[in-house]
Amino acid sequence: MIIYGKQVCLYALEHHPEMIKTVYIAKKGILPQPLFHRFHEKIKFLEEKWAQSMSKGGNHQGILLEIDELVMTTLSEVKKNSFVVVLDGLTDVGNIGAIIRSAYALGAEAVVATGVRQLNMPAIVRSSSGALLDMPFMIQHNILDVLHECRQVGFTAYGAAMEGTSVQKMTFSSKRLLVLGSEGKGISKKARAKLDTLVSIEMKHAFDSLNVSAAAAILIHRMGYAVE
Repeated sequence: MIIYGKQVCLYALEHHPEMIKTVYIAKKGILPQPLFHRFHEKIKFLEEKWAQSMSKGGNHQGILLEIDELVMTTLSEVKKNSFVVVLDGLTDVGNIGAIIRSAYALGAEAVVATGVRQLNMPAIVRSSSGALLDMPFMIQHNILDVLHECRQVGFTAYGAAMEGTSVQKMTFSSKRLLVLGSEGKGISKKARAKLDTLVSIEMKHAFDSLNVSAAAAILIHRMGYAVE
């Protein structure tokens, strides 16, 4: 797997050296000296044109990494947690990465992507600023399987919806799922029918909605602390 960009590459080098296969450098001085010395045997210097080719025209900022493929978690492992974020039909890798970053920073313990069969994992690693390397993550096409399996072990399922109860006024079960739908369609009808409670964010000013990743951060933060 190839990832690129200064922030995510430095994160991977500092926190996951065991995953690094090759460090490609196209800009002198991009690596701090301690990291340069630590990985000097794995460093290869590239001309700009080859860096552009490897990043497929993306903004590589002078550094790319070849890392091990990600190993996804399993639903059995997900069910051992207390706070899980479930994505229902989200496909935008920018939003998914931002949600994973917030989930990791704010205390959720796993993220499950449903309604999709595959995702651009290198792009999500980049958009999560490397948080995906630490956050248990899996793809499970059928969201109903996730909801059913989690409910059997005591999870309460909360879904984000504009007509829901204000999250600021709620407390949450110790084992909880937060279900987030896509910006265009929201939570699917089949999933909504299986939820226990709908939650919303109370706005100070009238506005349609927040970006799903911004809403996710607010909801995850609240659900991380307001626990019964």
